[in-house]
Amino acid sequence: MGHSLSSHSKSTLSSPPRRSRSLSPMSPPPLRLTAPMQIAAEDSGSDSSSSFAPPARDYTQDLPDEILALVFASLSPTDRNACSLACSRWMEVDATTRHRLSLDARAALGNAAPALFARFTAVTKLALRWARGSGADSLSDYGAAAVATALPSGRLSRLKLRGLRQLSDAGLASLAAAAPAIRKLSVASCTFGPKAFVAVLQSCPLLEDLSVKRLRGLPDTAGATTSIAEDIKFPPASSLRSVCLKDLYSALCFVPLVASSPELRSLKILRCSGAWDLPLEVITARAPGLVELHLEKLQVGDRGLAALSACANLEVLFLVKTPECTDSGIISVAEKCHRLRKLHVDGWRTNRIGDFGLMAVARGCPNLQELVLIGVNPTVLSLRMLGEHCRTLERLALCGCETVGDAEIICLAERWAALKKLCIKGCPVSDRGMEALNGGCPSLVKVKLKRCRGVSYECIENLKVTRGGSFSISLDIVLEHDARSASENGAQENGQAQITALTDQMAGMDLPVNAAGAQSSTHTITRMRSVVSALRRSVAS
Repeated sequence: MGHSLSSHSKSTLSSPPRRSRSLSPMSPPPLRLTAPMQIAAEDSGSDSSSSFAPPARDYTQDLPDEILALVFASLSPTDRNACSLACSRWMEVDATTRHRLSLDARAALGNAAPALFARFTAVTKLALRWARGSGADSLSDYGAAAVATALPSGRLSRLKLRGLRQLSDAGLASLAAAAPAIRKLSVASCTFGPKAFVAVLQSCPLLEDLSVKRLRGLPDTAGATTSIAEDIKFPPASSLRSVCLKDLYSALCFVPLVASSPELRSLKILRCSGAWDLPLEVITARAPGLVELHLEKLQVGDRGLAALSACANLEVLFLVKTPECTDSGIISVAEKCHRLRKLHVDGWRTNRIGDFGLMAVARGCPNLQELVLIGVNPTVLSLRMLGEHCRTLERLALCGCETVGDAEIICLAERWAALKKLCIKGCPVSDRGMEALNGGCPSLVKVKLKRCRGVSYECIENLKVTRGGSFSISLDIVLEHDARSASENGAQENGQAQITALTDQMAGMDLPVNAAGAQSSTHTITRMRSVVSALRRSVAS
């Protein structure tokens, strides 16, 4: 890295004049080069073992640095690391054009940070990861301060922290203060708490995307609704547009942060504890511009869904395993959110969302393009209305819907003219219903069937022939007999493996050296033999 351009040029044989070193961001072409180009020189007077002679010179010297940088950009991280060691020029080009850097965030990283960031001066995306089984401590506050001092503060736009269990609020604050241009921050499995994000919002006014997962330094509020009234005062996050909260046992302490983001467009709350009806009312009242909302495994009901009526621009809604939501909540959303394009509902087989909610969606959301129903039981009533009112509905998935049979598939064929992709999984449909697709759904190009035991392969082949070559359909049938046989075979193999392991352990036992040891060893072997016999009997049965 330390070689100058002129000295390195003199060291090459018959090197042509070097071209411009000005580097500009360009999209990498589909080109791969993992080593300096080797040109074979054929020697007619030599045998086959010496038919390749060393090249007269390094032809990669003809490539300008801009082209070499594009080649590096198309390589995998492992190949790029290897190529950077080929020569001093390649190392220099790699260092000055590498925008993404992932580092093992051990405690010693603080000492190596100045040299690392002095070499990689163009880094814009930095990931600090610590593996639990690495045998060393993770980056601490002291090391984070050293890293913060060496960071290219004006360039860094994305920061990802993973598993930094020695890092506290002060450590995250020092990293945020050193990178004011950050636009995306992702933290997971760390030990700092919500107070650290106060410093983040103060130091990073351009922050647009925040992802918080599995934090271990959150206060234990036991999911109380009053926990949203935290003493923590978050500054206004005027530029924040996307927030993801995942696997947090006390995520309600982040409600003031989310509510202080008037420009918020995307919100994902996944597998977080606490009651979320009141927090959703607070969030939607202060951030009515929400366009995308994901709720998964939450304690939220119709009151929380009714709060979404304040978000008139809502286009994407995911309700995954929220058993307290019913048709009433879906109706309140459909009556106000007329721009809805994607709706995913996993009813968790509670039968609380059905025809009434879907008919309201048909009346209130004419721009719907994608509908995914899992564990929901629609019938011809709702499917007919959806086909008549949602003229742009192109993608439909029906999974585990007990009421979806041949009549419902025939309804799709007759009413859903815009349907392009259809997925049916675990529904009681048969050849009679699928044959209706021969003349219906003129826009249909792809069908996927799984665990639909009433559909035969002959029906699938007839559909392929009738609809033509551009039509794709697949059938995956899992028979109970096959599943049971596979389970029994797996149990036998597992039991045999356990017997083998126990036998090996018995063979490797040390022999006793005295009478007391002999008595104890005899008792142990007797117990081992009884366990082996029991396992053999279970496998045989």
